[in-house]
Amino acid sequence: MKGAGRLRELIAASRRAVVFTGAGISTESGIPDFRSPGGIWSRHKPIYFDDFMASEARRRDYWRLKFLVDRDIREAKPNAGHLAVAKLVRSGKVGHVITQNVDGLHQASGIPEGLVIELHGNTTYATCLDCGKRFELGPIRTAFERDESLPVCDRCRGIVKTATISFGQAMPPDAMRRAEEATLACDLFLAVGSSLVVYPAAGFPELARRSGARLVILNRDPTPLDALADLVLNTEIGPTLAAAVGSD
Repeated sequence: MKGAGRLRELIAASRRAVVFTGAGISTESGIPDFRSPGGIWSRHKPIYFDDFMASEARRRDYWRLKFLVDRDIREAKPNAGHLAVAKLVRSGKVGHVITQNVDGLHQASGIPEGLVIELHGNTTYATCLDCGKRFELGPIRTAFERDESLPVCDRCRGIVKTATISFGQAMPPDAMRRAEEATLACDLFLAVGSSLVVYPAAGFPELARRSGARLVILNRDPTPLDALADLVLNTEIGPTLAAAVGSD
């Protein structure tokens, strides 16, 4: 696999690596990209957080869209890229995985939840926006598909929403802090499957490079940060990572 040998060398030389992932690692599991041409946002207008909060009608639109596009995520399984990252975590080479993805596939690949830093949240469950109570999606889906009943927290009567960060919603401060700490401590930052155009998340590869870490960008298409990288690989993600990491 082209470039996998050099990637393997950089990983071997590293002691404290961080993996940063975007949608490209999950498209190989059948999950559509949100922002690319033909992606979800080109076919469905996103619902902004303020609109969600202000209107029951917009909250129904939100849940209608959620369940419309949800099947691909529910049926998706970790692919070779996720499994290669999980192997690096198990080996102790990678201490944290910072992800822009909301699909939970890193956890499904066997990475402990505490080592996955989700910058944009997680769409596989819901939380109360007031008290933080967690809700599984199955009962919410059943009630909504019956009569479009909106979920309400049974503990505090607060508004329930998927545990994702919507447009216009503040980034999670704890996740941002943990991501910054992991980035500053690493000696190799491996950016995988991200277009590196969405900030503030795309600032982490830049921070890593400024702090002296090696930077690898593995993405099918060029990114605006390619000139900063020690290695750029425009190849398929799963096969490249699997070749670099080796199979169990």
